[in-house]
Amino acid sequence: MKFEDVYSRRTADKLTQEQAAEILGVSVRTVRRWEDRFEADGAEGLYDRRLGKLANNRVPTDTVMEMLTLFDSKYWDYTPKHFHEKLVEHHGFTQSYNWLRLTLQSHGRIQPAPRRGDHRRKRPRRPMVGMMLHQDGSSHEWVPDQWWDLIVTMDDANSRVYSAFFVSEEGTMSSFRALTEVINAHGLFCSLYADRGSHYWHTPEAGGKVDKENLTQVGRALQQLGIELIPAYSPQARGRSERMFGTFQNRLPQELRSHGITTMQEANRFLKRGLSSRTQWPVYKGAGGHGFGLRPVYRPCYRPCARYSVRTGRTRRRQRQHGALQGPGPADRGEQAPSSFRQGEGQGPRLS
Repeated sequence: MKFEDVYSRRTADKLTQEQAAEILGVSVRTVRRWEDRFEADGAEGLYDRRLGKLANNRVPTDTVMEMLTLFDSKYWDYTPKHFHEKLVEHHGFTQSYNWLRLTLQSHGRIQPAPRRGDHRRKRPRRPMVGMMLHQDGSSHEWVPDQWWDLIVTMDDANSRVYSAFFVSEEGTMSSFRALTEVINAHGLFCSLYADRGSHYWHTPEAGGKVDKENLTQVGRALQQLGIELIPAYSPQARGRSERMFGTFQNRLPQELRSHGITTMQEANRFLKRGLSSRTQWPVYKGAGGHGFGLRPVYRPCYRPCARYSVRTGRTRRRQRQHGALQGPGPADRGEQAPSSFRQGEGQGPRLS
């Protein structure tokens, strides 16, 4: 019911202010204000007086045009989030990310994200860092006209990237390199979650179950180290690492271009600097525990992560003679073990 109809019934003493307020869905005080404005200015007095006025906190037009010019000339292929980070870091931008996103949409620079499909419940994260790591490779055109494989090893608990580097093709040696980097820097972890690539598993039938008895070189090395290798049977099962690769593919090519990087060696040095600074990629804050919390390795763990032949008899005898798995610990050198780790009994890694 319109206000004029309610007002005519009010003037005829057919409605009280309380009844009028209930019909219009407003408070009694609002009804009194509307009646005073209607009696003073007629129907025009009921219009919202804020219409047509500029907001006091409106962003200046020059700021909007400068932002759009930067997007068109330098950051045209950046995601809105990445673009906002660059504006704040290099151009003194003070507006919010949401304002930036809506402004780019209203000026036709980007399109709203499509509605997501049916919800798929995410697998809960591991409660402590080091309990499970993801390792996978992503083939992409990281620099113009050059396709490389990016090998990433990340933690399931907080999505922290422990190792990332480019290779010409993913395989056994790239997996060994990533494992060696992680173990030497942080210690042993409990399990590794990977796809069913031929360097991780033997799969008798395409798309079938893996053969856990016939181990690959990577599988044998992890078995020696007491690390469980877990196969993933679908891309959805590797959703956490797939989302991380999406972040890399949306950001890393632009970063490499802005730094003038065109070779794999330069790109790997850039990745190493980004991982050491821990500022390139977000980290999930919900994981408990500090540090890796697992059994430390007291010398570089390169022996298990080395390629060896199928003639395992002589190889195993040589490993037993030279102690390939367990290097000399602090007690052998007269040193004290680090207090942040606790050495457990047995062959497997132990949580602190």
